[in-house]
Amino acid sequence: MPPLGVLGGTFDPVHCGHLRLAEEAREALDLSEVRWIPAGQPPHRQAPHAAAAHRLEMVRRAVAGNPAFKVDDAETRSAAPSYAVMTLERLRAEAGRHPLVLLMGADAFLGLATWHRWRDLFALAHLGVATRPGFALSLEEMPADLAAACADRLGRDPAVLREVPAGRVVEFAMTPLAISASLLRERLAAGRTVRYLLPDPVREYIDQHHLYRMPDGR
Repeated sequence: MPPLGVLGGTFDPVHCGHLRLAEEAREALDLSEVRWIPAGQPPHRQAPHAAAAHRLEMVRRAVAGNPAFKVDDAETRSAAPSYAVMTLERLRAEAGRHPLVLLMGADAFLGLATWHRWRDLFALAHLGVATRPGFALSLEEMPADLAAACADRLGRDPAVLREVPAGRVVEFAMTPLAISASLLRERLAAGRTVRYLLPDPVREYIDQHHLYRMPDGR
């Protein structure tokens, strides 16, 4: 059965890089849909600049035109820290044996061994890792603990994602886009344009609610 993609993040704000990752993952990994899950209380970084309700609404507006994208608001409604392993435990309880694929970029994947209960992720979902064209994940370049955990899991054939509910690591090439939420926040704070870096409905929402502006209102 086609796997279900899972894309979590702070999305502070959501931008075209997130959307391309989700869309290219959907196509490359033959996903039935991508479930977007904005974090309520991200445990590994400082508090988000925009409130959870704003970040959730921006994601909803960003994905509204794509029927393969669905938004899950469970974490923004919770006061508990948004750990990926706990999110996947919830989704696994709902999905039964349906394959799940946790989507992430290569940089996040290489830091996986710093995540809360990271080894438990492999029992809950596959990992879909976006890499730049011409680049391949290498066990030799991974941290030792991660390389040991991935020795028998790593591959490039998306067909394996259908065979079992969890446990594989499949990489896919993604069109490089040098866009980051921090770059967008900096540009917004400086009063510079962010047109074509994020969807127009998100940009309009940011303008309407004066998000990411300097304290003096600029």
